[in-house]
This record gives sequence, C-alpha cells and structure tokens, in this order.
Amino acid sequence: MESLIFLVLGLVIGSFLNVCIYRLPRKISIVSPYSFCPFCGKPIKPWHNIPVLSFLLLQGKCAYCKARIPARYPVVEILNGIFYLLSYLKFGLILQLPFILIFISALLVLSFIDIEFQIIPDAISIPLIVLGMMISFLPSCSSNIASNIVESLIGIVVGGGSLLLVSIISRGGMGGGDIKLNGAVGAFLGWKFALLTVFIGSLIGSIAGVVILKKTKNRKIPFGPFLSLGAIICLFFGERILKWYFK
Repeated sequence: MESLIFLVLGLVIGSFLNVCIYRLPRKISIVSPYSFCPFCGKPIKPWHNIPVLSFLLLQGKCAYCKARIPARYPVVEILNGIFYLLSYLKFGLILQLPFILIFISALLVLSFIDIEFQIIPDAISIPLIVLGMMISFLPSCSSNIASNIVESLIGIVVGGGSLLLVSIISRGGMGGGDIKLNGAVGAFLGWKFALLTVFIGSLIGSIAGVVILKKTKNRKIPFGPFLSLGAIICLFFGERILKWYFK
C-alpha cells in the first residue's frame, strides 16, 4: 500500500513539475494563473489534469482546441512516479526521504528545461545546493549520500570545481549551469560521487551525442540531462559501482 502511495504521489507531483518546466524559462509564475493550455490559453479543468490518465483519455490532445499535447507531459509524470517508488523501496521511510525526492524532481525539471532551452535556471540549482547541505546534518542513512557538512562542502567545491576546470581548459565548453548543477550533486552525494557523476554523465553523453549528431546533425547537445542521469545512478548504485570498480 505504501508503495502505491509513493507511486501516485510521484505522478501527481510530476504534473506540477511540468508546470515548472514550461513556466520557469518563460518567466511565468508557477503559482498563478491556474494550469492552462499553452496553445489556446484556456484553463484546464481538474478532470483534464489527472496525471497520465487524462492524457490517455484525451488521446494526447487539448480538450478545447485539439492541439497535440507534447509527450513530455506523461513522460515526466511517469518518470517522477517511478523514481519516487524506487526511492521509497531503496531508502524506506527515513528523515532524508523528502530531501531525496525533491533532489530527484529538481533534476528532472532541470533536465527537461535544458533539453528545450539549453539553460539550467539558478532558481533551482542554487537552492538545491542549500538543500544538499541541509540533508548532511541529518543522521546518515546511506553511503551514497554526504554524511556530514564537511563532506557536503567538499562535494560542492570538487563537484563544481571539476566542471569549472573543464570549462577553463575547453575555453567555455562547459556552461555555468552545469557547474552549479554538479556543485548541487556534490552537496547531496559528496565529492566521490560528484566525480563519478561527471564520468557517468560524460560516458552516456558521448554515446548519445554520437547518435544524435548522426541523426540530426545538431551540435547543441545539453549536458545537464546526462549529469542528472549520472547523479541518479550514483544515488541508487554509487557505492556498489565504486566497490565493483576498485575491487
């Protein structure tokens, strides 16, 4: 029953994440006005805003203007629901769990904004750094999470500093948003996993980049989604990966 609660909670919050993804880069308040169709501007009725289910019942179209709803909406809801469920199964009902869920949801928002706009808003990444420091004061629950404020602070410096160094060497090849994002990863997970996040993100990004470049010739490939994926992998499997690699 608790597993179902976390799955549903993730789906519902995933709906709000879509609001953030659409509004934050457009400088629109995430509080008001109420949800509206981005194509015709009409307010969305509550029964048209049920996560995933409404998308299926409306056949992926606006109830009023029949404009096609981007597939991103159910994808974000489903991903957030799955990650909330996995977080509960992995960590259980612990004090850090709300922070972990916020961390994951923020990574989803940042990733999809970066995909569409090639930006990572400071309005999310900087509070995420503060949140990472806050969780370090709580009793340690996992070897994949920074265990104290010192480890968190070192994680910020090493996580952000490693990408700052890459940016300097490559003369701007790494954006400031990516630097702050990995600083936030370091605040949550510590310096070891901040570096592992860069490695995993770079590995997956390189493979995906080759495929995207061949298919679309698009050279503007955002790094934020790959960093976020690397961070989530480290959150769930970081210690296991390091033990396997150094055994």
